[in-house]
Amino acid sequence: MRKTKAKKIAPAPDAKYNDALVTRFVNNLMWQGKKNTAFTIFYDAMDRISKQTNENGYEIWKKALSNVTPAVEVRSRRIGGATFQIPAEVRADRKISLSIKWLIRFSRERNGRSMAEKLANEVVAAAKGEGGAFKKKEDTHRMAEANKAFAHFKV
Repeated sequence: MRKTKAKKIAPAPDAKYNDALVTRFVNNLMWQGKKNTAFTIFYDAMDRISKQTNENGYEIWKKALSNVTPAVEVRSRRIGGATFQIPAEVRADRKISLSIKWLIRFSRERNGRSMAEKLANEVVAAAKGEGGAFKKKEDTHRMAEANKAFAHFKV
């Protein structure tokens, strides 16, 4: 190895919910360094979720995030001239990253007037076990299950 690895700096917790995970989510939601705009979108989405479901929007968001968190994924590995899709467990940090990215990506692809509305709808759908992000998780798990025969090639 070359040098010591750089230390991971944890994001500061947000002002409203005092949760670093919210800041991490907003950092992924942010475009062109506009963090205040991203926070506005996120908090607006939480308010919409609260109105829509008559429950705490933050709790529903956490449930949605855990619902779209993958446990296994497939990794490509080249063995003897052939490329195999090998199922592997997902690292804890990567699990969170994937679930956040999927929620935001499928929110952006949704139909709606504002990003807050689209995010709110995707979060509610994911909390119910529906929506694009949840389907992505299911597809990932299904692909890992289908390639279980190659598990002995572990990375």
